[in-house]
Amino acid sequence: MSARKKTWREKLADNRGFPKVSKIDGSKSPRWGKGTFIIAAPVEVDSLMRQAPPGQLTTIDEIRSVLARRHGATIACPVTTGIFAWIAAHAAAEGGAAGETATTPYWRTLKSKGELNPKYPGGIPSLTRKLAEEGHTVVQKGKRFFVAGFEKHLARLEP
Repeated sequence: MSARKKTWREKLADNRGFPKVSKIDGSKSPRWGKGTFIIAAPVEVDSLMRQAPPGQLTTIDEIRSVLARRHGATIACPVTTGIFAWIAAHAAAEGGAAGETATTPYWRTLKSKGELNPKYPGGIPSLTRKLAEEGHTVVQKGKRFFVAGFEKHLARLEP
């Protein structure tokens, strides 16, 4: 018999032994340099995503910056931070479908340079609609979508 598949909300709550700070020496990933990196817990990423109020935005880069400061690390892992934001987005959609009202406003969390994350629930059409409802303009550049002037609407995240 196969194991039951975890729900998105269960995945979000599973900290998997994180947060974890590790040393980096730059030899395996020269882009990261030397110092330390943090792999945050999924709920930490979710809590920072929740800090962006209506009309304001945040980015994965800003979340990574706050996580690094919070844990005294040089950087926060870009891969796991992005994965945990994706899990938080799907957990919020799952919660909303179950009737929860205080879910994470994942559409306010953008990728680098203000890009929408097409892997979030509902994809680009849903994200564009939600962002437009909050006064933002989404522009297409090639096959990618960005919030115009996103820098003017960045929320200040508290560590």
